Amino acid sequence: MPEISVILPFFNACKTLETSVLSVLNQRFENFELILVDNNSNDGSLHIAKKFADSDKRVKLLSEYRQGVVYASMKGLEYSSAGLIARADADDVWHPDKLKLQYEYLNKNPDTDVVSCRVNYVGNFEGMRKFVLDTNKNISHKEISLNRFVELQVINPTILFRKEIALKYGFYKEGDFPEDYEMFLRWLENGVKYRKLPYVLLDWYDSENRLTRTDKRYSADAFYRVKAGYLMRFLQENNIFFPDIVVWGAGRLSRKRAAYTVSSGVHIKYFIDVDINKIDGANIVNYKDIPEAGEVYVVSFVGNRGARDKIKEFLRSKNYCEGKDFLTV
Repeated sequence: MPEISVILPFFNACKTLETSVLSVLNQRFENFELILVDNNSNDGSLHIAKKFADSDKRVKLLSEYRQGVVYASMKGLEYSSAGLIARADADDVWHPDKLKLQYEYLNKNPDTDVVSCRVNYVGNFEGMRKFVLDTNKNISHKEISLNRFVELQVINPTILFRKEIALKYGFYKEGDFPEDYEMFLRWLENGVKYRKLPYVLLDWYDSENRLTRTDKRYSADAFYRVKAGYLMRFLQENNIFFPDIVVWGAGRLSRKRAAYTVSSGVHIKYFIDVDINKIDGANIVNYKDIPEAGEVYVVSFVGNRGARDKIKEFLRSKNYCEGKDFLTV
């Protein structure tokens, strides 16, 4: 019986599939099965997958006719036989110690449900490179949890998790939203414990054809829509002034992002900004004049990475506690 089931869905990945599969099969940890799920490929990918299934007893080959990574991943989970599940993508490369180090960590830390790792970004898109740099910083459960509403804190093909979590709280869901981010928020909301190993164990390849760049389900608006309900429930539990919040950021984009949360039942008491005249007739307070910690709950919708860090530093200097007194989104 394998101890880990690796689920690797693929669709028209003939240029990268072989390299990706080999990086899994060449792991130093050997007691696993690799479940390849073909999702209607017509470019020769299936031939590559069959070659591996015929030559290595650890490899299972399945087909899923319903199009989409959600359906293909669910098929893999359905046919998995191990108690630990890893996700792999057809265009990424695992480092040889990935499964070994993650397996050992979960064995030694029964209170952890999901273990991730840092990644090496391989691509030419500056925004994605900065995203990877940011997520690589947050490794503890507390850091991952507090930054959950900024962006996805664990990159999909890095995770190894206990199968019981997916059976209890659900796996990926199909919808007009980023399925990996929605699952991440749902699991955290249900108390699932995360940890990121402080090692780079995956090469994450990026291209202009990546779904996160071409599919509307991964647009900025889609991310803010899916996080709105989860953010509302987080505030309901952690904000003693709920439903009132104070929004840092009175610019057009910040107000648009905050509006998704308002539609979920949150009330904006006023805005904080460097420019108190940014909106005609709106109640805006200069950031230097914010109340003492414990008098309001601040949610920053400022998306600029550098500005976000400065806002955090400023609030902490005023004795605001992240999670308890403020949150960045």
